[in-house]
Amino acid sequence: MALSLTLDGKVALITGGSRGVGAETVRLFSEAGARVAFSYRQARQQAEALAAEANRPYASGAARCMAIEQDLRTPADGRALVEKAVAAMGRLDILVANHGIWEAGDAPISSMPETQWRRTLAVNLDSVFGLVQAAVAQMGCQDAANGGNATQANQATGHIVLISSTAGQRGEAYHADYAVTKGALISLTKSLSSELAPKGIRVNCVAPGWVVTDMSASTLADPRLGPKVIAGIPVGRAASAREIAGPVLFLCTPLAGFICGEVLNVNGGAVLVG
Repeated sequence: MALSLTLDGKVALITGGSRGVGAETVRLFSEAGARVAFSYRQARQQAEALAAEANRPYASGAARCMAIEQDLRTPADGRALVEKAVAAMGRLDILVANHGIWEAGDAPISSMPETQWRRTLAVNLDSVFGLVQAAVAQMGCQDAANGGNATQANQATGHIVLISSTAGQRGEAYHADYAVTKGALISLTKSLSSELAPKGIRVNCVAPGWVVTDMSASTLADPRLGPKVIAGIPVGRAASAREIAGPVLFLCTPLAGFICGEVLNVNGGAVLVG
């Protein structure tokens, strides 16, 4: 008997979905049967092309994948995105908070501009608060509409996956702003998991290491830094975007129904030698 990871009948919202890990997560969730809304900020052409690609197998019916332009810097921005997704899709079962910024240049804490600190916290953390707040309200409404039966049976009625980083666990010199936000997402995962599990909402975290994306391309290609990065990864290479998207998908399937508050490291063993 074939075993499939299916999300048939589910609606997912994936932030930062136009490129990199986000785009691959959109593809994988669509392949698994979910209807997907994803956000983008500037890459309109890429976002529209991705939505068209995901919708192609369903050309004769209603769109099952849509791109939503939305800046994510404040809690209000996060709540607005959830509202747009629910208005378009009718419900929300899964939230994947994947968006984030990382300043490529080193910034010693003694000279890091306050504007950089505030901008990173705003995008990587403040907006996630709004996203989660609004998503939980939607998932709670669906549970109430079902008479609470799913929760009483200890079945998951909703899934939230926050994307952290190895930097959130071991820190990252000269990028303290980024590491702080990713560490906070791990704490948020643990706090929300115990709070929301009794309501049927499973909250987990995926913490990638180095991934081959546009964001990391310059570092990995650098003749000095690239080999140093790879030397710190026991499997000897950076991950593909799909190797991150796969674990995110798994955490949103019934096979992961008893996983709650977990930080799933997907880093080729890098944390172990960091």
